[in-house]
Amino acid sequence: MIAGAKKWADTVKRDIHAIYLAARDPRTPWHAKALAFALLAYALSPIDLIPDFIPVIGYLDDLVIVPLGIVLVVKLVPPDLMNEFRTLASDRQKLPRSWIGAMFVATLWIVAMSALVWFLWGFGSQ
Repeated sequence: MIAGAKKWADTVKRDIHAIYLAARDPRTPWHAKALAFALLAYALSPIDLIPDFIPVIGYLDDLVIVPLGIVLVVKLVPPDLMNEFRTLASDRQKLPRSWIGAMFVATLWIVAMSALVWFLWGFGSQ
């Protein structure tokens, strides 16, 4: 059972890296790229849709949204391209680090939270 879970985790790790490669490749359809960027931003973001401190449900979004997103992106990318990206991801075995990408995700979250505070502040003063 543990060996099966480890193999599944390695497959997910490889597919996340393959999706990263697909998102940056010009041959990937635009709708697959858009979903891939959204999935990667969500998967790598420290902020969750449902906070992890909420028992059971907090981890449920990570266990459902990310794998379903992976499946959807894999289905949207043409199979020959996806096989190429999976091969490249397996060969590299090290996830790329992008400080620009991290700053982009952090900026998006700051803008979103600022907009939410501004929106709620407007309702509180009325």
